[in-house]
Amino acid sequence: MDPLDDVFAAMRVQSAIYAKLETIAPWGLSLAGGKSARFGLVVKGSCLFQMEDMSEPIIMQTGDCYVMAGGLPYVLCSSLDSARVSCTQAVRDKIGGLVELGSGQGERATIICGWFSYDQSSALSLTSLIPGVLHVRTDSQRNEALQASLQILALEATSTDLGSSLVVSRLADIIFVQAIRAHIAHAGADELGWFAALADKKLGAALRAMHQNMAQAWTVEALAQIALMSRSAFALRFKEKVGETPLEYLTRWRMFKASCLLRQNDKSLGEIADMIGYESDEAFKRAFKRVHGMPPGEFRRAVAH
Repeated sequence: MDPLDDVFAAMRVQSAIYAKLETIAPWGLSLAGGKSARFGLVVKGSCLFQMEDMSEPIIMQTGDCYVMAGGLPYVLCSSLDSARVSCTQAVRDKIGGLVELGSGQGERATIICGWFSYDQSSALSLTSLIPGVLHVRTDSQRNEALQASLQILALEATSTDLGSSLVVSRLADIIFVQAIRAHIAHAGADELGWFAALADKKLGAALRAMHQNMAQAWTVEALAQIALMSRSAFALRFKEKVGETPLEYLTRWRMFKASCLLRQNDKSLGEIADMIGYESDEAFKRAFKRVHGMPPGEFRRAVAH
């Protein structure tokens, strides 16, 4: 299992809704922040995407999309000085339907917007690592899978066929995964963070090895050998990219995996400890409490309610 598989297998998308925006400049739409993931696809025309913490807006062209795991409020608009209406006001009672914005004579744009909710605790390890917004330009051959999914989404969002809403809901989490893949594929050599480490040929090999065999008694030296680097160079580069040491990272992901297994409630603590690389229940319990703030048995009882 690779690092992304590890996370998305536990995310459990629960529901998805969407709306089609037909706009005529000037127009503006304010969207509230929150925990739900959001995505948008510019089917035709262009628009600006602006978050509160951005110095400059993102210019979204035909075929571009954005994906957010949740976070700050943001704005979609034809220009930053356009009057704005709130998403709640504009989209009320029109989920899955057509929303018309603007009444001028300017450029037209068609945008598919969607929101989907997922198990927050299961996805925490992913959402704490990804950027606030993923902007994917669908003009690269490496994004063919994402382009295909977005084209199906655009088609289904305008369809009146039976089951179209269900298809759009299922596509939501697929698009989320593919947008992250595309972001990793285009990560620059000087970019920092977990995605950048996955894209790094040497660090990525070590990360995949840890996720594929989490129960192994990994050492920094063994991981450095997989990365084809010296121990000191590997440890330094890993810390610079990921923000924590290799063994700190391993412990955190072992505890994430343990939390997912505890939610399934079909394995004993001893079995879980063995699966993630702990020789004794007590060592596992201490590590779990250090990361999650409570013993694994108490955690299991809490998530069962």
